[in-house]
Amino acid sequence: MSVLEKVRPAERPATPGKPRRRVTDEQGRRVRTWELALRYLLLLAVLALTVGPFVWQLSTSLKGPTEDIYTSPPKFLPSDPTLHNYQRVAETIPVWDYAFNSLKVAGANVVTNCVGSALAGYALARMRYRGRRVATLVFILAMLVPAESIIIAQFTTMRELGLNNTLFGVVLPACISSMNVLLMRNAFLNLPYEIEEAAYVDGANAWQRFLRIALPSVKGTLAVVAIFAFMGAWDDFLWPLIVLSDPSKFTLTIGLNYLHGTFANDERLVAAGTIIAVAPLIILFACLQRYFFRGVGEGAVKG
Repeated sequence: MSVLEKVRPAERPATPGKPRRRVTDEQGRRVRTWELALRYLLLLAVLALTVGPFVWQLSTSLKGPTEDIYTSPPKFLPSDPTLHNYQRVAETIPVWDYAFNSLKVAGANVVTNCVGSALAGYALARMRYRGRRVATLVFILAMLVPAESIIIAQFTTMRELGLNNTLFGVVLPACISSMNVLLMRNAFLNLPYEIEEAAYVDGANAWQRFLRIALPSVKGTLAVVAIFAFMGAWDDFLWPLIVLSDPSKFTLTIGLNYLHGTFANDERLVAAGTIIAVAPLIILFACLQRYFFRGVGEGAVKG
């Protein structure tokens, strides 16, 4: 027997058929079958808890007046789907005017939060000046203050400024969120300083470094800020209810409250109004999800 035959281990004969596929996690460790089944069961349970109410509201909004919505077990698929409930919503309240008011408030909130949070986050993360840590601490402390505790002060301020009963008064208190500022700050902190230093050597000023280098690198976080700002403004109910008194300026969340009767509710009508209110949020997330899930790797150097 040669030396090579002594050192080389005996080769196993190839098994006929396809090799057995192994399921591994992101660290390369093998995942057992029962662990994989348990994970899928938990995911299905979370999916049922989160998506189930929306599917039920959608099903209820499509059911006609003769179909029972309280059957046991519940029926998710309507036997005779109809869009008449959505037409009744438009006949009961000026839902499209309310939706347009909400769209104006949410759009303004998105613009102000994206611009203001990006500027403030860049200043906190990349610029060096005295009191930067104190300013960051102020934004952190602002997140700990409940909105209900300062809502009377906000209302008094809007009244003194003459902005009571205006959509501008609805937008102003939430035009820049402290959480969004901290999100942008953390995104800018992940950018390598060498890139900006090279631009500084080439003669770029602070605005050029912000607009051409830093801002394009944090599109994912900017999409997160836009989604959070739009959702917060679109779903807000308490502050517009306090500030606005003119029915022609009501937002959608306030206007949908008129679908509830004094002594009884038409669940089909309320469900249709709910779907109308939720649809823009779904459309926004569908458009920005590509950038939303990219926010995890913000600041990484490519090349």
